[in-house]
Amino acid sequence: MVKIGLQIKATLENIEALKTCHPNYAFFVKIKCTNCGEESDKWHDITEGDHINEDSRNPKGFNFYMKCRMCSRENSIDVVEGSNATYTANDSGKLKTIVAFDCRGVEPTDFSPRAGWIVKASENGPTFEDVDLSDDDWVEYDQKNNNSIGVYEFESSFIKMKK
Repeated sequence: MVKIGLQIKATLENIEALKTCHPNYAFFVKIKCTNCGEESDKWHDITEGDHINEDSRNPKGFNFYMKCRMCSRENSIDVVEGSNATYTANDSGKLKTIVAFDCRGVEPTDFSPRAGWIVKASENGPTFEDVDLSDDDWVEYDQKNNNSIGVYEFESSFIKMKK
């Protein structure tokens, strides 16, 4: 079992915090089988609040489970409990790990942010829910503080984490 961290990097304008609507946020990833190297061309969603394929080995189930279509190996991914982090104004422009995945037999290779983000404007500004980062940029207007707010140049990558 390998722990893989999802890192994000973005430029935040007048934003105090950017986070997922944990534990119901669906992380959309593409994956690769570590046994045969088969890479998926489809997006798979991993949600910490969802558990599938309960059995005697794992009565709680997994957040994601699949059999590789090439080698038939059974693979699973779980969101590491308590690993969700908030991306803050201090993190702007820097890579930060926002969640960790416990991977067995597969590794994520690509991430699509999509909808479900929560943005908290700075200076006690409003909170925007279900923000869609599909286009890697998002802009809105903070009427309370009379300024624009935005998430720009969103990027992501995966890293192997130390145990």
